[in-house]
Amino acid sequence: TYSKIYKKMNDVIKFVKKEVQNNNQIFWVCPLIQESKKLDHQSAIKKYEFLNKIFPGEVAIIHGNIQSNEKEKVLKKFLQKKYKILVSTTIIEVGIDFPNANVIVIENANKFGLSQLHQLRGRVGRGEKQATCILMFKENLSENARKRISILKKSNDGFFISEEDMKLRGFGDLLGFKQSGIKNFRLADPIQNQDLFFLAENEIKRIEKEETNLTKYKPLIKLYDRAEIINDLV
Repeated sequence: TYSKIYKKMNDVIKFVKKEVQNNNQIFWVCPLIQESKKLDHQSAIKKYEFLNKIFPGEVAIIHGNIQSNEKEKVLKKFLQKKYKILVSTTIIEVGIDFPNANVIVIENANKFGLSQLHQLRGRVGRGEKQATCILMFKENLSENARKRISILKKSNDGFFISEEDMKLRGFGDLLGFKQSGIKNFRLADPIQNQDLFFLAENEIKRIEKEETNLTKYKPLIKLYDRAEIINDLV
């Protein structure tokens, strides 16, 4: 995994040209479909037009506004190696398996969360060839964005990345719907006190199994039943 600022776009294009000459395929991911005045993300359509001038006839594009049957046609042709480069929004994050695709370029990588970047990176390297992920961003990154990119560059461990993502974004509401932000944990921290969480879980199981009068434990049992949702997801 490498990181490149946009000023180094020519270096990225040179690398992609070499991969195309070696009959490899490339995913090029852009966050938005069209340019936004409020967001400085590079659009998939604009990037498709840019790349098609450099690699005429070898570039395809898919995004959420394309009809499903049309998208399937494009993906089928890409699988058949009729295209060398597939420009896409993040719809390729899951469910895409192309063994010959061994390079992914992710624009505005600083706008993505760690887990999403890791999912996108997992789209390549499914064949026998060495995979390459290039994270592109503009200068003057925030401290958190720098940390995210640094973590991706030094690790491929999904569990480690998820843990670091929680540290950076916050745990959210583990028993509710909020997916980020710092939750007010009054008793323990989910990462720093993992052993305590497992100990508490085992003690509750013992209480359920061995004790007959559970009246005094009702609040605790109720909380545990809700926490079971977490175990199903881990």
